[in-house]
Amino acid sequence: STFDVAVVGAGIVGLAAARELIQRHPSLAFAVLEKEQELAHHQSGHNSGVIHSGIYYTPGSLKAKLCVQGAALCYKYCDQKGIPYKQCGKLIVAVEHDEIPRLKALYERGLQNNVPGLKLIGAKEIQEKEPFCRGLMALDSPYTGIVDYKQVAQSYARDFQAAGGTILNDFEVTDMEMAKESSPESEHG
Repeated sequence: STFDVAVVGAGIVGLAAARELIQRHPSLAFAVLEKEQELAHHQSGHNSGVIHSGIYYTPGSLKAKLCVQGAALCYKYCDQKGIPYKQCGKLIVAVEHDEIPRLKALYERGLQNNVPGLKLIGAKEIQEKEPFCRGLMALDSPYTGIVDYKQVAQSYARDFQAAGGTILNDFEVTDMEMAKESSPESEHG
């Protein structure tokens, strides 16, 4: 077969890229090439599954913006596709007095990044949320969640195939060559 575009690797990044490309350019022929027999076999299927809220990145940075937007889009996509997730939240706990200024700075950073629902809580609230956790103060990030990214990747693959894309498993790419550009005067230029 001949394809206009081939994406090498059927992990979550390759499948997300292929899905987006076929949606933007439906007239082109797309393939995803995967050396393994199954999708998301490596890192995508073996990570911690955290849906990060965007607390840690430098305010105003592209990483901060994309993390916050990406979390919202991840929850929305999972809802649309019926993929289970848990918006379990996360506590970042200060156990020593000298950690409190860093915790407050992290809180301010999260606010600047527009992370939803952030709040600082005291020792009593920490124990109410997590009975076995002890600390002086904590940053409560209720927007943090977990999901099985292998399921998300498999859903991206189904979307890609439904849009006309081809996935070739057990297809290892062993060599690539740069295609020569056509000259402006050529027939297909």
